[in-house]
Amino acid sequence: MNMTDVAERGLVLLGCGKMGSAMLEGWLRTGLPASSVWVIDPNPSDWLKEQGVQIGGALPDHPAVAIIAVKPQMMGAALPDVKVLGNGETLVISIAAGTSIATFEEVLGAQTPLVRAMPNTPAAIGRGITALVGNTQVRADHMDLAEALLLSVGQTVRLEDEAQMDAVTAVSGSGPAYVFHLIETLAAAGEAEGLPADLAMQLAKATVGGAGELAEDVDETPAQLRINVTSPNGTTQAALEVLMNEDTGFPPLLRRAVAAAANRSRELANE
Repeated sequence: MNMTDVAERGLVLLGCGKMGSAMLEGWLRTGLPASSVWVIDPNPSDWLKEQGVQIGGALPDHPAVAIIAVKPQMMGAALPDVKVLGNGETLVISIAAGTSIATFEEVLGAQTPLVRAMPNTPAAIGRGITALVGNTQVRADHMDLAEALLLSVGQTVRLEDEAQMDAVTAVSGSGPAYVFHLIETLAAAGEAEGLPADLAMQLAKATVGGAGELAEDVDETPAQLRINVTSPNGTTQAALEVLMNEDTGFPPLLRRAVAAAANRSRELANE
């Protein structure tokens, strides 16, 4: 199964909010015909209405792919719309956080080829990273297709086991919020040192954004990049002695934060 199959047999998108719209924009931009896409969304945006896709109405009998992109709290109401596609040749991809493969198999049937995916919010600008894991019905070509579809919003990684998804949620799924908070607190610290608020925020945003892009774009490790910018007995070293403190700095703080998020992810899966 490949993108040609998708164009010929159709793609069903259940939910077209920010993430669904970002994916759809990517697929259309890279050549998927709008006539091959069916969208189920109770409140279609003006942008969606202008794309030429089928909104609502009867679904194709055997679409190549159905993508579930609704919020977890809407899952119960939305799943009946795609239940008819279960236990067949349709690959189902879920990007709903916290909903296990087993939950989908209960509704759609255990013979449904199903990929669970965890993108993060930078996907909205094509800079996301998505972790993928499939059930026992997923073939290699299914996983290749899922990966190709999610590459429209950024990088992808494949997991060995669904149990890793809780840690992925804690690191990359929730992780953008940690970085946003870093920007907030870095700006506030600059303001406390006498900078105007707007200037402190501009410096913090550009510094975090630029450092992140540099870390991705060069071969050196983040540790080496840190060393490169740290002069002996200089200003950066003074700050890092605070941030790298094994009792009060980033290492124990982020371990606790990520563990809390991973534990909450496990709890949500069992509620």
